Amino acid sequence: MTLRSQADPVVAVVIATFGRPQVVTAMVEYLIRTQTLKPAVVIVSCVTEEDAGEAGTFATVKVVTGEAGSSIQRNAGLAVLPATVDLVVFFDDDFVPAPDWLAVAAHTFREQPSVISLTGNVLVDDIKGPGLSFEEAVRIVESTDRSADASLVEPFSPYGCNMAFRLSAVGDIRFDERLVLYGWLEDRDFGARVAKRGGRAVKCMSAHGVHMGVKRGRGPGDRLGYSQIINPLYMLRKGTMSAGEVLGQIFRNVASNAIMAVRPEPFVDRRGRLRGNMRGFADVLRGRFEPERAAEILPTSKS
Repeated sequence: MTLRSQADPVVAVVIATFGRPQVVTAMVEYLIRTQTLKPAVVIVSCVTEEDAGEAGTFATVKVVTGEAGSSIQRNAGLAVLPATVDLVVFFDDDFVPAPDWLAVAAHTFREQPSVISLTGNVLVDDIKGPGLSFEEAVRIVESTDRSADASLVEPFSPYGCNMAFRLSAVGDIRFDERLVLYGWLEDRDFGARVAKRGGRAVKCMSAHGVHMGVKRGRGPGDRLGYSQIINPLYMLRKGTMSAGEVLGQIFRNVASNAIMAVRPEPFVDRRGRLRGNMRGFADVLRGRFEPERAAEILPTSKS
């Protein structure tokens, strides 16, 4: 599908990455080469320049460095956006977008002025699996009929691996840097704060892509397990999640970790996550709702 117009908004892409130079290089090269609507700039936000691999040598790519953490790195990308940008798109470094993803998003924002955030349709999300290869992700993307469904699902909370925002709606809002490291639910928190200013948050079924779910570069399970408890409760207190949403999040994650800890998948540190869950509950009983404490948890070997 090709949706282009002289009135297309100016698009920038921000990609946060850490410890996966080959992954981000392949993703950015494919993005620049295949998108029917070319981004004005692709910002690769990383900790060291080595994290960007060869991506920094590509035309229209700008590499920024700073502290680790998805919220911090996404904010670093926002800080260097050109003044001419209308839409900011956040892709994970292991997300492979269909060649018309940016064009479809731009078309939606242009034709639907009330839309302030957009999430695409993830054809395959292997975040809970062993992870897909880049070649397999590309094959899925390029073999899928992208004209089948052009509907919008709403309201729909932005999903961090592929989400876009109208920059005028974002204004001075930034990702919460207290949601440290992997930034569990930072996409949901950011989207909820933008939505409070008014406008529609949608899922666009024709903006397709595949989330490879690469495991390399992810932190220990203990830290993520802690964030699975504390982050949603912290967001409840700040008003970016409802009580029902928080209970659902916590129940699903703790139940999955407890059940799978008996015979854990080789690619998921379930026992570490469960230890982190218990540590989170202990802090809740002490009245501590400090998501940044996840960074203080020392890595523990899988057992």
